[in-house]
Amino acid sequence: MNLKFQKAQLVNALGIVMKAISTKTSSVILESILITAADNRVVLDATDTELSIQTEVDAIIVNPGGVVLNAKLFSDIVRKFDNTDSLIELDVDKDFKTTIRCDQAIFNIMGIDPVEFIPMPQVDRDDFIKLSQFSLKEVIRQTEFSTAISDINRMMGGELIDIKDNVAKFVTLDGHRMSIRNIELNGSFENQRCVVPIKSLQEVMRIIDSDTQKDVNIYFSKDHILFEFDRTLVLSRILDGEYFRIETMLSNDYDTKVTVSRNRFQSAIEQAMILIRENEHKPLILDIENGTLTLSVNSSLGFMDAKVNIEKSGSDLKIAFNPKFLVDALKVIDDEFVDIYFTNAKSPCFIKDDKNSYTYLILPVNFVG
Repeated sequence: MNLKFQKAQLVNALGIVMKAISTKTSSVILESILITAADNRVVLDATDTELSIQTEVDAIIVNPGGVVLNAKLFSDIVRKFDNTDSLIELDVDKDFKTTIRCDQAIFNIMGIDPVEFIPMPQVDRDDFIKLSQFSLKEVIRQTEFSTAISDINRMMGGELIDIKDNVAKFVTLDGHRMSIRNIELNGSFENQRCVVPIKSLQEVMRIIDSDTQKDVNIYFSKDHILFEFDRTLVLSRILDGEYFRIETMLSNDYDTKVTVSRNRFQSAIEQAMILIRENEHKPLILDIENGTLTLSVNSSLGFMDAKVNIEKSGSDLKIAFNPKFLVDALKVIDDEFVDIYFTNAKSPCFIKDDKNSYTYLILPVNFVG
């Protein structure tokens, strides 16, 4: 096999597939990239068995073929070539001895037979939905933070994707809060439901272009979900098991509704958090009365309160929350104002954006009032 690449294009393609390289493995294959040149296409593949990524890169194909190379070694070599305008030549002999040339620099490394590589599982392309790359990146950004980082419950480390009645619902929860984002789909699609590891979705988010309205095709199978966009495929295993019954956690009943400036509310919370040490579990107390929301915190470092103007309907209320959980939600909402719904001091509250497309549920903290 003999190929010639532009450095910038090869570096970009390597950056995409390297996201599927395992950092904790004793398997040589899981540390490697498959390079295949056939049918006028050059394709790079990588997998850690849970996540597989394939991307196409422009190249001059002198002789077709294939080779498996250590991902970090090959990437380090390519990135260290000085001249970005020169072609990088990849030459592989019948024993998979690989020569990498650029200008006057030459590297010789040992490759592996492509038959040793783990192929990407095939997914039926019949059942799918379409989202813009911008929308998919936004929905992951607005929900990823409320997944659990522990392995106590694997489902809490994943994101539910529920397609029903031409609405795509994305849900994450960690036992203390829950994020829900609804996106209306253009067109008619089959109902689908699966739970995707959040790591896989985060890698998709890092690859796709946030400024483009190009479509992402999302395909579903019994064991996998496949994202197709531009010249890249990202395939992830889905989590096996039943997701939580989120409908039982939601309610349209409330005793108090508050409309508040998102920026002002977030700023006041962040000011209060200055007085909370990292190892302290001090709640932020919200005192809702008439047209004012008073935020207060009392810690070993001192006491602080701040007042924020609000529009209120319903009863006065005093309630406490983990301030970080509040700030996490406010950071991902883009609207100028948010609506906050309370039932009582012991029930979850709901934060919603202006368009009612994003809902965030958070449990209160017990405190002595």
